[in-house]
Amino acid sequence: MLSISDLSYSIEGRPLFEGASVNIPTGHKVGLVGRNGAGKTTLFRLIRGELALEGGGISLPSRAKIGGVAQEVPSNEVSLINTVLAADTERAGLMAEADTTTDPTRIAEVQTRLADIDAWSAEARASAILKGLGFDTEAQQRPCSDFSGGWRMRVALAGVLFAEPDLLLLDEPTNYLDLEGALWLEAYLQKYPHTVLIISHDRGLLNRAVGAILHLDDRKLTLYTGSYDTFAKTRAEQRAVLVAEAKKQDVRRAHLQSFVDRFKAKASKARQAQSRVKMLEKMDTITPPAEAAKHVFTFPAPEELSPPIINMESISVGYDGPPVLRNLGLRIDQDDRIALLGRNGQGKSTLSKFLAEKLEGTGGQITRHSKLRIGYFAQHQVDELELHETPIQHLQRMRPNEAPPRLRARLAGFGLMADQAETEVGRLSGGQKARLSLLLATLDAPHLLILDEPTNHLDIESREALVEALTSYTGAVVLVSHDMHLLSLVADRLWLVHDGSVTNYEDDLETYRKMLLAGDDNPKPAKPKAEKPKPKRASHDQVQALRAEARKAEARVQKLNEMRDKLAKKLADPELYEKGREGEAETWQKKYAEVMNGLDRAEALWLDAQEKLETALGD
Repeated sequence: MLSISDLSYSIEGRPLFEGASVNIPTGHKVGLVGRNGAGKTTLFRLIRGELALEGGGISLPSRAKIGGVAQEVPSNEVSLINTVLAADTERAGLMAEADTTTDPTRIAEVQTRLADIDAWSAEARASAILKGLGFDTEAQQRPCSDFSGGWRMRVALAGVLFAEPDLLLLDEPTNYLDLEGALWLEAYLQKYPHTVLIISHDRGLLNRAVGAILHLDDRKLTLYTGSYDTFAKTRAEQRAVLVAEAKKQDVRRAHLQSFVDRFKAKASKARQAQSRVKMLEKMDTITPPAEAAKHVFTFPAPEELSPPIINMESISVGYDGPPVLRNLGLRIDQDDRIALLGRNGQGKSTLSKFLAEKLEGTGGQITRHSKLRIGYFAQHQVDELELHETPIQHLQRMRPNEAPPRLRARLAGFGLMADQAETEVGRLSGGQKARLSLLLATLDAPHLLILDEPTNHLDIESREALVEALTSYTGAVVLVSHDMHLLSLVADRLWLVHDGSVTNYEDDLETYRKMLLAGDDNPKPAKPKAEKPKPKRASHDQVQALRAEARKAEARVQKLNEMRDKLAKKLADPELYEKGREGEAETWQKKYAEVMNGLDRAEALWLDAQEKLETALGD
């Protein structure tokens, strides 16, 4: 069991923990959540003993091993497989000793221990972990120096998973993984034999890979059983109860204070007034938990272009060697929301770069609308920001004729307020840098927005804000992401990038997830039966008309819901049922029944409109 008792710790005089306590039973998988800057990573450092406690204690079973991914593996000539094998220091030491020791007793002890830790299957286990994180058999034999920093982070993750520490500490492990790697890690953690504590903003991971949420809030630690969705619901319910209690207390406090103010100078009421003063002093103030900070993304709206905005036939795309993608025949309209699926190395980023005009195609024909503007966001662009410049300076370089107040308003529309606007980029958090890069990518109101892993370093609230912004965005979106929650809420079309081709994937994301977890290395897009050809895609005008119909139906439902709530409040008024008002009460009840009948019909029409729209989109 990991036991944290009465923990206190401050950084530069700012307390991060004050009397924080929690017990995490052995073998539990726990997600650690809390607002940015609350101290999650600091807690990991305290657990590992890298920082000295100021108060309280942290205890683990004796001889328990703690493991985590501190940094990427070095760029050296050691192969990936040998780097991972070396991560289990006990096994590596025993294997070296087995080759050198001559003492018969020690030889027996070493061999017994090697058998106990299943040392002989180690290479197969290490290889399976590397494969799950995106390294094929050939790549596993290559030296670490062949790979970039992001890929070496995966090797470091593979090493700590292979070592199987008793307490596994993972800090945002999916930031360097693609969708396939993230799904593999979810499944691996579910079966991990020891205790796991993971910091993550990936809602899917926190829903499927852990059984409890440890919330760091107001310098305290609270453990909630269940997934992240369960935790979020519980917190919302707790806040609602405390808000109601706080309102009641405010009314009670105001009533007592009013009595004191009125009668404190009156001799006959002095004793009663003093009694109420004491009651006020003894009242413990009820403070509801603060709501999660509202994060925003404000994408500028592009003008509408006639479809298609991009159309290609028989195009091939690649680099200096053979083409990575061949014979592409794709079309994009301005109302498309497309997610790119496919295992690592199949060409998702290549396709993204081609669509963004970062790569040239060969053969065939591609037609782009003459007025098409394209916005492109990729993780490497975050790393290419000018670290010694402020966000306002980045914008001034791109918009030299815009007034500073307008530029600041643009930054605020992406959650970068006055303080961040004047802070050097090098001192901003990863999430703030990502927001700045997203702002720069959308500055020209693009008709097509291409996002390659946009959620890295964004917290859960920011990811939800990104979903809202993309949902209301009036341009096309092409999205590559390991965040299944984001994909499921944004994308209405799926393209499968596999074996040099790009095809429509007819099944849903959950089917794709199950296929990957089943180890299918040769995914094939589902094909419609010959006798039931896929209906022709609706025209842009037809889709727009259906969207308008669905919006009207939704607005009708919302209006009737508001009417229902008002009538319900009226009917809940006890005075309505006083003697002599029976007829009035009956009238309001009839109106309520009429609204409920109307609501039933409106909801049916809304569902019908949504179904027609989904059919037109080819869902």
